[in-house]
Amino acid sequence: MRIPSAIITGMALVVMLTSCGSGGDSDTPTGPNRPPPKVASLGPFVGECGHVTDDEVRNLAGLGQISRVYKNATGCNWQAAGLSSPSVTFASYRGSPIEREKAWVSNVGRNPQTIDVGGRPGFQALDPEGTVCDLAVQLDDDFFEWSMSTGLFATGGNPCDRTRKLAELTVGRLE
Repeated sequence: MRIPSAIITGMALVVMLTSCGSGGDSDTPTGPNRPPPKVASLGPFVGECGHVTDDEVRNLAGLGQISRVYKNATGCNWQAAGLSSPSVTFASYRGSPIEREKAWVSNVGRNPQTIDVGGRPGFQALDPEGTVCDLAVQLDDDFFEWSMSTGLFATGGNPCDRTRKLAELTVGRLE
């Protein structure tokens, strides 16, 4: 009786030992090796509404009477009264690639041109009708953008000239 008991006990031990382990080193990752995530280098603080006042937007954009429609942690928007009226928008993007924005303006039919504003690289893109301009400036891993639409009844020249003046104010006032 001892031999059958010893065989059963031995087989039970073998089954338990083989079912417990994975056979591999549990300290090594099972998936592909990935590089550590990149930590964005925050650029300078661009301030509320790009450090630009309502009066400066009104004067530099040449829009006459405008109202600030919204202001939040990432941007501001000003509009003149009336349907299809002129508007100006400022937006700040933390840890976001400027190339994504450049690709977006290309996809909507604007041709981005490389620019420099106060020693900072960026781009400006004017739509084919000459009524909408997006101007973005790189700040380390961040960027900000001024965008202007002259509205349905455009007057006063190229909106990129006006958004550039706003961007120059923002860059000149960086903290």
